[in-house]
Amino acid sequence: MSAAAGTGVLGARPSGPRRLRRFILPGYVVAVIAYTLVPIAVMILYSFNKAPSGRLTFAWKGFTLDWYKHPFDIPDLTSALVHSLEIASLSTLIATALGVPAALALARYRFRGRALSDVVILADIAAPSVVVGASLLGFFIYLGVPRGFTTILIAHVAFNVAFVVVVVQARVRDLDESLVEAAKDLGANPFVAFWKVTFPLIFPGILAGALLAFALSIDDFIITSFVAGQTLTFPLWVYGAVKVGIPPQVFVMGTLIFLAGVAIAIANVVAQRRRGPATA
Repeated sequence: MSAAAGTGVLGARPSGPRRLRRFILPGYVVAVIAYTLVPIAVMILYSFNKAPSGRLTFAWKGFTLDWYKHPFDIPDLTSALVHSLEIASLSTLIATALGVPAALALARYRFRGRALSDVVILADIAAPSVVVGASLLGFFIYLGVPRGFTTILIAHVAFNVAFVVVVVQARVRDLDESLVEAAKDLGANPFVAFWKVTFPLIFPGILAGALLAFALSIDDFIITSFVAGQTLTFPLWVYGAVKVGIPPQVFVMGTLIFLAGVAIAIANVVAQRRRGPATA
């Protein structure tokens, strides 16, 4: 009976941690997700709200689809969105092209200045946006470069490269080098070994770094405001419109951008799940 009692006591002890896992931790996760998604849900909801004055109001005036039928009726807003998409796409491509080789070099090879390179990359990520924007502004003024689309693109590439390097570098460090050595033993030259073995294995990291760079670029306001000149991006236009009233098309475009991001994320998850069994 003492053994049975001891077993019963030992069996009852995990009830606290089990309750923590079943209720408290899941509840905390749900609360954090809700805190993150509530503002987005409000944006989506009020993109269907009537606005008789042509400006957003948080007093519900009735359901309408008019703003989705005419999302590009404001030329300046449409032009600003196009600028943001162009800059985000170009900066993502350039930052990825520059960041992937740098990540491979930092993760695989030892060379003089490697530690300093890591410090610079981390400093670029940790530096406040105001500091980065002000330093880039001073740099462009010193060189006499007129501010506009090109300076915005250069600035976005400058801060995006660091994020791409960090994400891809983490993926490369988890790569099993014996796979590459096996490919070389089977007759593959370094170029073939990279494209047939290394690149497919680090591609999820490259894609994650590119998507992060795109999101940071299209969302950036502080650094862009320093180097934009007369060029307006979507965040800059919205900031200016706050003073006179935001048109409902802003919420419509924000909703479309959010849904596009969700679609890309779901497609990425589905692709990884399909690739998983084949790899195994």
